[in-house]
Amino acid sequence: MASSARLTGSAPQKPKKPLPSCRVLLVEDNADSRETLRAVLQAWGHTVQAVGDGTAGVATGLAWRPEAAVLDIGLPGLDGYQVAQRLRAEFGRRLFLIALTGYSQDSDRRRAFEAGFDVHMAKPADLDHLSRLLRSVAGGVVEY
Repeated sequence: MASSARLTGSAPQKPKKPLPSCRVLLVEDNADSRETLRAVLQAWGHTVQAVGDGTAGVATGLAWRPEAAVLDIGLPGLDGYQVAQRLRAEFGRRLFLIALTGYSQDSDRRRAFEAGFDVHMAKPADLDHLSRLLRSVAGGVVEY
């Protein structure tokens, strides 16, 4: 007597390809915001160095050589504009600079772009947009 076997369930699935990740410098003076955003960035798979002031942001950026930096503008010591200018002078366009700030007037946006930022984002962060930006930086083709 012939029996027929029936397979249940679905065929084994291929492992999901990991999302592209990059080295991200985060400079934010509010400790709670900094630690929350660090956790989010790391959950997305990025390697993150997070500091709380502009002077440490420049020093960490120069030593660590990130692929992207997310900078607050209103920082103690050097402000985010100064940090952006110093990092841009060192790395040129090899570093993708994102201003994530409460300063969101048209004049603030203009000043951010003049300082060398690639993107200006108003707080609170649009996490979907931020995630897409960082994935595209990691993938080598930035899509705004």
